[in-house]
Amino acid sequence: MYDNEMKLEFLSKSSNEAFARITIAAFASQLDPTIEELADIKTAVSEAVTNCIIHGYEDAEGIIKIKARLIKNTIEIEISDTGKGIENVELARKPLYTTKANLERSGMGFTIMESFMDDVEIDSVFGLGTKIIMKKKIKKHLVELKEEEFAGLGGVG
Repeated sequence: MYDNEMKLEFLSKSSNEAFARITIAAFASQLDPTIEELADIKTAVSEAVTNCIIHGYEDAEGIIKIKARLIKNTIEIEISDTGKGIENVELARKPLYTTKANLERSGMGFTIMESFMDDVEIDSVFGLGTKIIMKKKIKKHLVELKEEEFAGLGGVG
């Protein structure tokens, strides 16, 4: 079971990428992440949403769905589209592999998601769409842990 959940749907317009990133960052802030952890989440979400727009729907317009769940100190983010899907997921995961060689930074989306998140699952059916599930554990800050220990002893708080 999860502690909290949110769902978001929006059109596959590039202007909505920032909206998705900021919305997930606001939701994740409940776990009190560091600025670095929040930046990692925002970057991974940006890459996943951009993949939906550029590769999933290409020149067409469609719906991108995001579900985010908080489970203890972990955020799980599911981003899906009903676009064209990925023909070969293992090949698509390889750094620098792209079907859009003319675009800047092409071929690093999955690599970036995997480097910024703790776990990335890609489920895709060619012709039906793609679902990416990413998880990141938010680590409690060492200073806060020490303060909690002292508070339990009557030292702080």
